Amino acid sequence: MPKIPKGAIIAVKKCLAIKPFEKVLIVTDPQLFDTAEVLDKAVQMTGAESIVIVMPIRKKHGDEPPKPVEHAMRASDVIIAPTTYSLTHTQACLRAREAGARIASMPAVTKEELKHGAMLADYNKIERTTRKVMAYMNQALEIEITTLAGTELRFSTKGRKARADTGILHKPGDMGNLPAGEAFVAPIEGTAKGHVVVDGSMINFLSGRLEMNVEKGKVTEIRGKHASKLIEILECVGEKAYNLAEFGIGTNPKACLIGKLEDEKVLGTCHIALGDNSTFGGKVKAGVHLDGIILKPTVKLDGKILMKDGKLKF
Repeated sequence: MPKIPKGAIIAVKKCLAIKPFEKVLIVTDPQLFDTAEVLDKAVQMTGAESIVIVMPIRKKHGDEPPKPVEHAMRASDVIIAPTTYSLTHTQACLRAREAGARIASMPAVTKEELKHGAMLADYNKIERTTRKVMAYMNQALEIEITTLAGTELRFSTKGRKARADTGILHKPGDMGNLPAGEAFVAPIEGTAKGHVVVDGSMINFLSGRLEMNVEKGKVTEIRGKHASKLIEILECVGEKAYNLAEFGIGTNPKACLIGKLEDEKVLGTCHIALGDNSTFGGKVKAGVHLDGIILKPTVKLDGKILMKDGKLKF
């Protein structure tokens, strides 16, 4: 038997702690079938019963899976989702969690990426760091982000609870990304105001700076190299897609900017997202969720510095 990548074993044994008696569903599509195959082999090492479902590739991040897949998700103890487009912010995942499933979403993670990098991080250490950042965020009423590149953004989080994507998914209803490593929160709708410079990556673009003006919680103008492509995606969804949906801080020291989900986990960065935040405490159901990475940010919580030029102050 070919050697199973270390990252697949970490996902199954460390992150999800799959037990022999559990029913495991791996949801994938033709482009990520190789990843699903090695994850399935890792699951088989635990003695658990597993099944792989291959669905058609969705059109964008946040697109719902087919109904038969959703039904299978609700009947599973554990779900692993290596898919081309993320299922994280879907109602299907929310309903599966409510039914007791724990879920690892792994959008665009290739078989090769299970051999090195962010998946091989120390997830115990990531959990400690992430929960500490989350605790600070939960004490704040207002968050402000600035960068030397030109970001000046502030918003209210009063009454909102931050979440910790730690990679440790052991309890019924737990859900996170793999690779993991971020603390994040849904800003209060209508409160975000300012200017955002995305100088890391956005929606699979690794090069080119994007600038956005934000008023009353929504993006009102987008400029930059890939602005027309981003606007095209947002316009296909409608007004709700322009909602400033998320703010997060990366906590994974092994994560790198590669134009994928891993980008938002990079230690020393923060990110905003547009669109849907209904699955983590917000009020907007948009059917799309797009993250933009901000490099070397200074983050203030009620005026107190949590991060200075990309370095956490604890």
